[in-house]
Amino acid sequence: MATESEKRLISVLQEDVRATISDIARKLNVSRATVQARISKLEKEGVIIGYTLQLGKDYLNQFVSAHVAIAAERRSSAIVSSGLMKIEQVSAVHAISGEYDMIAIIHAKNTEQLSQLIDYIGNLEGVMRTNTSVILETKEKR
Repeated sequence: MATESEKRLISVLQEDVRATISDIARKLNVSRATVQARISKLEKEGVIIGYTLQLGKDYLNQFVSAHVAIAAERRSSAIVSSGLMKIEQVSAVHAISGEYDMIAIIHAKNTEQLSQLIDYIGNLEGVMRTNTSVILETKEKR
């Protein structure tokens, strides 16, 4: 469990993952060595597992995005998930509860490519059925 000071550090990193150690130290009113030690500790503990790039809305609006709910045959979830992660246009695969076993988030260049991707996913080994919801608009909490 992260301490309060580590939670503040995480919050600063979430605001700007590219902030320098010096900038973070100033914001938290601690030394650079303290910041570096805390980041190293959080990385070793698996609290911080990587640093990512967030794409802007204008860039993402160039794509047709969809959530594809997938029902897999019994004991085939790992095979299906592995197959999905090999598809370049799949950005994430979530295991879920309910009628479907997982949801894949896909980003296609256009509706034709989206249709091809959905067909491809439906034909993966272990997939029983799919249900696709095209994302029309995204509202983000800021």
